[in-house]
Amino acid sequence: MRYKKSVYKSLALITQISIHMLVPICLCTFLGVVIDRKFHTYFVIPLFLLGALAGFRNVYITMKAVYEEEEKEKHERR
Repeated sequence: MRYKKSVYKSLALITQISIHMLVPICLCTFLGVVIDRKFHTYFVIPLFLLGALAGFRNVYITMKAVYEEEEKEKHERR
């Protein structure tokens, strides 16, 4: 039973990381396309890069929290 919890927890973490990465990229790219069509500019690439940076930041924060939680659990078991 413990194995199943571990697998489900890992799948949930992978899904969460994917969402944290894809949402900012998609939103910023969409915003860039809308701005480009309306004003005939080239904001897609800078906004895509901004979305990618925001996604990496979100993943970093999430993984930092996961590792801190694991370290806390290890410390409590001792």
